[in-house]
Order: sequence, then C-alpha cells, then structure tokens
Amino acid sequence: MMRIDQLTETMRFRLRSIDALRGMAIAGVVVFHLVWNLEFAGLLPVALSDNPMWLMFGRTLAGTFMLLVGVSLALAHGNKFHWGPFCRRITVVLVAALTITAATRLAFADKFIYFGILHAIVAASVLAAAFVRLPPLISVSAGVVTLSLPLLISDQIFNSRWLAWIGFAESPPPSNDYVPIFPWVGLTLIGLGLAKSCIARGYDALLAKTEPTGRIMITLGWLGRHSLSIYLIHQPILLPVVLGGARLLE
Repeated sequence: MMRIDQLTETMRFRLRSIDALRGMAIAGVVVFHLVWNLEFAGLLPVALSDNPMWLMFGRTLAGTFMLLVGVSLALAHGNKFHWGPFCRRITVVLVAALTITAATRLAFADKFIYFGILHAIVAASVLAAAFVRLPPLISVSAGVVTLSLPLLISDQIFNSRWLAWIGFAESPPPSNDYVPIFPWVGLTLIGLGLAKSCIARGYDALLAKTEPTGRIMITLGWLGRHSLSIYLIHQPILLPVVLGGARLLE
C-alpha cells in the first residue's frame, strides 16, 4: 500500500512534531478500537461505549485529525497550490473511505460507517483548499461559523443517511463512526488559518530547528507518517484476534 506521506505535497521541510501529534492520535485510535472490540466480545467488566469521558476521548482523536488536515494543507502548499499531488492524495483517501463503508455495511448493517473520519477528511480537504490562498483570518472565521451552525440549525429533514453527513440532523442514523461536515470541517479551517499565520511569522522554521529527536518522537513520527495504513489494517487484525480470544475463554 502506498504510504500517505508519499502522496502529500512536497513541503519545504517536514515537521516532526506534526507527524508525532498525528502518531499520538492514530495510537489513540488503536487503543479506542481495542477497547471497543473487547466490549463487543463481552470481555470488559464494564461498558464504556456510553461513558461520556470515553466518548470525549474518541471525539478528541477525531478532532486532532481534522485540525491537522488544515495544518498539513498550510505546510504543504505555501503560496502555490499543488493540484497534482493533492488530487492523488484525495483519491487514495476517498477510495479508502468507500472501502470502509462497504466493509462495515457487510459487517454491521445497522451501524455501518456512511460518513466517518476518512470521509470527513476528504470533504474537509476539498473545502479547505478554497481557503489556502485566502488570509488566515477568513479561514479561522469560516471555521468558527462552521463549528457554530449545528448549534443553531437542526431539522428532521436531515435525518436520512443521504443528508445526515451534512451535520444538521436532529437524530442521525446510527453509525460506528460519524463525523459530519458541520461542525468538524470547522476544525480544519481553523487549523489552516492558524498554521498560515504561524508560517507567516516564521514559527515553522523555528520549530524545525528546536524539535526533540528522542526515540519516542521518532516512533510517534513514524506512526504519524503511516497513519492511513495503520487506520486501514488495525481493525481487521484486532477484531478477529479479540473475538478468537473470547471463544477460547468460553
């Protein structure tokens, strides 16, 4: 499988801290799904799926990925948008998202993923591309509006899977992963605007000169650079192992 970092646009330099932050997020996703699998197999003494703190942990992971989409766009494109690499990356993530939808439709018919984190990343990347050349304040302002609108707008007309992905549903259909455009793309737009502002002040170059280089950072950076591959393969590995272990304990 082609590595996601091979598909991203050529950057002036890679920021290890951004890779490491993405690595922390994907490691958290693996832990989150491992716990979900254990609960699904009946191997946990307590249920965490409805625990507010546990749900907040999962939402924080999703938010981190969405924020980093905007940061990565700012770092990758600078003053010139590179359409070729951008389209190749989006195509790969889109294919991965559709694969997730198809696989979960077969495995979890009533809660299949119709618009999860990968779908949201594709949508956020396309929408945020229109803001790359605009002033950072416009991007941040649009992000704040995107975050706020679901608090003001909701209607049952958006409750079907055909429209729930927008984010205005009163009661969206159940899904094992639901990351609608509103409010989540708002984080991408804010990340883009803040990153562009920092780059304009030279903070990215300063960060590149002062980043830590220990084993933990190197490991997290590796995870971050391979986050898409890890996301796609970890559940097909974890779930059968956990379910197999549950059968052995019966």
